[in-house]
Parts: sequence; structure tokens; C-alpha cells
Amino acid sequence: MQRIYVGSGDGQRLDLYLATKLEDLSRTYINRLIKDRFIYVNDKEVKPSYIVKEGDLIQIKKPTVKKIELIPENIPIEIIYEDKDIVLVNKPENMIVHPVKDNYSGTLVNALLYHIGRSSLSNSDIRPGIVHRLDKDTTGLLVIAKNDRAYSKLSEQFIERTVKRIYITLVHGEPDMEEALIDAPIARDPVNRTRMKVVNKGGRRAITHYNVLERFNGYTLLKVSLKTGRTHQIRVHMDYVGYPIVGDPIYTNRTNAFNVSAQLLHAGKLGFCHPGNGNYMKFEVGPHRRFSRIIELLRRR
Repeated sequence: MQRIYVGSGDGQRLDLYLATKLEDLSRTYINRLIKDRFIYVNDKEVKPSYIVKEGDLIQIKKPTVKKIELIPENIPIEIIYEDKDIVLVNKPENMIVHPVKDNYSGTLVNALLYHIGRSSLSNSDIRPGIVHRLDKDTTGLLVIAKNDRAYSKLSEQFIERTVKRIYITLVHGEPDMEEALIDAPIARDPVNRTRMKVVNKGGRRAITHYNVLERFNGYTLLKVSLKTGRTHQIRVHMDYVGYPIVGDPIYTNRTNAFNVSAQLLHAGKLGFCHPGNGNYMKFEVGPHRRFSRIIELLRRR
């Protein structure tokens, strides 16, 4: 374990302070280490935004990286845009973004390795090029970095919350208001570790904004934007306010008339500054065929 005593540097964020001390590590990677609880201050968990003080003891553990050979797989993917720095894909449902324990094939990364090549993705053992994620059955736009500089620039935008992400989703029920802001902290459910939940204390702040797009009998189509990016955030927040997402296998046990067992949640719009030239770019893709069919069915009703 590496230890750093703070002698000077009062007033700096922890991630910025460490970026000046650990020159071989990027601020993005340091940020991830803090969030994954590899970095403590005075034996306590802290956030990347923690302000360091003289006399603080920063403790840094080195994560053990398991070497895994990722195999390129000829899995069809829809590439929306590509240049020397980035790739935009429209992720289908039933696809994990990157390999996880006991699931090292069939992921978006395996497909990217086949279609783009390892040398054309940023350097990472398990998550080459992956800047952000979508849940297995959430569809829509993902931006992938093709080099380390692009990865760093894009990651900074996600950390600073300047990336614009717009989703559409079909929920059970009919909200009273045309739009609302949900500001409720989220943490992992201590009883069921596959779930997240809104908590009174100890969670991370999560902010979700939604607008009603269309109302149907018993269902509502929403446009949702994220101010933060917590695990399962939209799914957790919509269930919390009483309008769970149709088909969500984890956060609702309500039956639906469409026989879907995967959440109807689609990342339809994505906007960010290009990591190479700095120009603002925005992309939009419509929901997958099954989602569109359900909306048309509800309109005919």
C-alpha cells in the first residue's frame, strides 16, 4: 500500500491533488480508483471531490488485475459514426457492454475487437475504448474512444457532467405532472446486491429529469435526461416515484400487455465535444423495432 502525507496542497480536490503526485496515472484512472474504494483518506472512504487538508494520510491500494484474453467475435453491430478518434454505436438489447466475471464473450467489446481491431481502441485490459455504459437490455447510443487521448478527453466530460444524454422510456402509470426533477441518492441494496435503491443516507447523489411525451391508458412515454450517471439510475428513480419502466425484470413485478421482459429504455440522443477538434457533436437514433411497435399499438388503442 502506498501512503502519501499531505504537507501542502490545501484546497485541492483529492483527484486533482493525486494527479500531481502520481504522474504515471491519469486523473480519470485516479477518479475510478477512488470510486472503487482503492483510495482512502485517514482510513475513511471519500469522494473524488474531497478537499485535502494538511496532515491528511492518503492510502492507495493497487488493484489486482486479472489478465484475460479477449477474443474478437463477428457479432453484428450498428456503427453510426467513426473517425480516427471515436466510434458511435447503436447498442442492441441483450448485449453486455464489456466482459464481466463469468461472461467474457458476446459483449460489445468482443464485437468491437472484430470490427475495429485492438490497435484501434484505447489501451485497457478488459474495457478497451469504453467510456460509459448502458445496461444489458438498455439500447441506444454509446461513444467509444479509439486512443488514450480520446478516452481521457471524453472521460473528463462525463466526470464534469457536460455530456448530454437523452433517453426515452415507457413506464407504468400516468404521472400527474408534465415534467419533474427527481433528486434522490442511490446506493446498492444491502439485501439484494443485484439491485440499487434510493436511500436516506450513505448513497451517492442522483438527479433525473423527465418530461411527458405521450400519455396512454395506463402507460406514459417519457423523455428522460441525466444530471448524474449512477448504476441503474433511471430504472431506480422511476420505480421510486411509482412509475416503473415497462418490462424491467429487476425493479418491477407488474405485468404488461406486451409480453416484454426487458426494460423499454432507449438512449436516443448523445451530445459531447469531439476529443480531437473540440467541436460539439450530437447524434440521435430511434428506438428498436419492438419498442416502436408497442408505441404504435398504444396509439391505435
